[in-house]
Amino acid sequence: MTELRKDDRKQLGKLGEELAEVFLSERDYRIVERNWRCRTGELDIIAEKANKLIFVEVRTRRPSGRFGSAKESVDYRKQLKVKETAQFYLHRFQKYEQSIQFDVITVELSVDGAAPHIEHIQGAF
Repeated sequence: MTELRKDDRKQLGKLGEELAEVFLSERDYRIVERNWRCRTGELDIIAEKANKLIFVEVRTRRPSGRFGSAKESVDYRKQLKVKETAQFYLHRFQKYEQSIQFDVITVELSVDGAAPHIEHIQGAF
């Protein structure tokens, strides 16, 4: 039962990331990487716009509200993890002078199957 829930959560996250990627692409962001991993963690989306490298944390929620809002789930600990992984990425690809930004995209799915509510928080942390 636990494995099923974990797999379900993974699918939910993947759906949210796909929706976020489309959302960004429609707004002239160039997607550089998706699900970039290293020993410190994973970056959901790395995008580029206006000579800025943008690290995007994507959070997806169903309407149950049992675990709080998508926005609330990007706590201080998660922010530190994303920043640490971004530093690793910048070092790995020698982007020492690169202008960067940390964004959050929240995807709230609806009960009735209507279009999801997507919120893009630029410069979130």
